[in-house]
Amino acid sequence: MERLQKIIAQSGYCSRRKAEDLILQGRVKVNGKTVDILGTKVRPQDDIQIDGKRIEKEEKIYYVINKPKGCVTTSKDQFNRKTVLDYIPVKERIYPVGRLDYDTSGVLFLTNDGQFTNQMIHPRYHLPKTYLVNLQGLLSEQDIRNLRKGLHTKEADYQPCRVHMLETDPILHRCRFELTIYEGKNHQVKKMMEALGHRVRRLHRTRFGFISADDLKPGEYRRLKPFEVKKLKNLSMQGGSK
Repeated sequence: MERLQKIIAQSGYCSRRKAEDLILQGRVKVNGKTVDILGTKVRPQDDIQIDGKRIEKEEKIYYVINKPKGCVTTSKDQFNRKTVLDYIPVKERIYPVGRLDYDTSGVLFLTNDGQFTNQMIHPRYHLPKTYLVNLQGLLSEQDIRNLRKGLHTKEADYQPCRVHMLETDPILHRCRFELTIYEGKNHQVKKMMEALGHRVRRLHRTRFGFISADDLKPGEYRRLKPFEVKKLKNLSMQGGSK
């Protein structure tokens, strides 16, 4: 048994908020009877109609895109900036799984599966996300130790990370390294680097779990294969361990 507004939203008909409005307006019938009480629970096999039209169960779809810089990870933007959905012209109502900043590129999932989204981004699942970080500044050995044991700042506490240094340039005072995190706090990588006194010049997510976008140019996308979706779900239930 699921809440009626959730079943409507999962069908792809509209958002959950809009479904609640439709219910309160008396425009929803379940098995021929009008339901106008929020929280009413229904079964998946129940006949649900909105304005006399039966809703159909939506096929779950999953995409990965190599998000380019210069677009936002929302369905609509109040400033009319380009969104990731502009790169994926599909008829289904999909949405980004989590967020990447406007100037951050790399692996991003899009789906219409709310449960999958929760498994990918909820902190309790600890799915690894790996970034290529171009930093204005040089990480000290103490900086690296702090990242690996868990960074504590005035604003937040961050879980232990994996750090793999790739390149340092003492003359330009820059470095490049791989950073793997297991949570998804807002602007996390940039805030961690700021706490260490450094500025991120460029940020690219190279992997989400085991999925990369190495075969995709910026703005290109593909559907995730069924075995990839299954493996991602299993990985999340194992706490991110392979």
